[in-house]
Amino acid sequence: MPYYIQRLFNTCKASLSANGPVSEEALDKVRNMLEKIKPSDVGLEQEAQLVRNWSGPGNDRNGNHNSLPAIKYLQLHECDSFSIGIFCMPPSSVIPLHNHPGMTVVSKLVYGSMHVKSYDWVEPDPSELDDPLQARPAKLVKDTDMTAPCPATTLYPTTGGNIHCFKAITHCAIFDILSPPYSPTHGRHCNYFRKSPTLDLPGEIEVMNGEVISNVTWLEEYQPPDNFVIWKVPYRGPVIRK
Repeated sequence: MPYYIQRLFNTCKASLSANGPVSEEALDKVRNMLEKIKPSDVGLEQEAQLVRNWSGPGNDRNGNHNSLPAIKYLQLHECDSFSIGIFCMPPSSVIPLHNHPGMTVVSKLVYGSMHVKSYDWVEPDPSELDDPLQARPAKLVKDTDMTAPCPATTLYPTTGGNIHCFKAITHCAIFDILSPPYSPTHGRHCNYFRKSPTLDLPGEIEVMNGEVISNVTWLEEYQPPDNFVIWKVPYRGPVIRK
């Protein structure tokens, strides 16, 4: 029988297109396969062992407050239809708030613990804004700690928490399947956001259908600090035949 990661890849290839999942049923098949992924399926047994040996915050400090803990990215595959990758995050590392425009994303925490915070945009659409860089209203979707094993999560182009950030509590790894993948050519840029420092923005707004959204958070685009770096490292798990 093929390696589990090969079977997951085959499911993605049959279920995902350049326009995203071919159907909700197809997406369910991908999600169900991803639910069962283990560190050993992707060559991360040793990294997962770090969680068991970790004795809490303070032991990972090197005294250099100018550098953030290094995040590693393992790319398993990328094509026009989907990408598969794993972010390995040391304790206290952060992937800032970022979006997935026009994309469906299925994620699975493979090992460890992290804090997740996510938002969805509230109308208006950015095309209606005078300045695309001005603050936009968003509603909170999730603000919680996650510890593996836990269910896979799905975010959609406009729902499910399309704008999210991660902060590692322990050593952890998040497995991401994006469909379609980021592509500047097709307008799918990865943009980063932060809470707007402007104080006079309303806490509630009325959207086009007349619904009033309260507890609105205003987000503005920004450039992450120069010391935010994700290192691309080779994937060393079982070979995927493409």
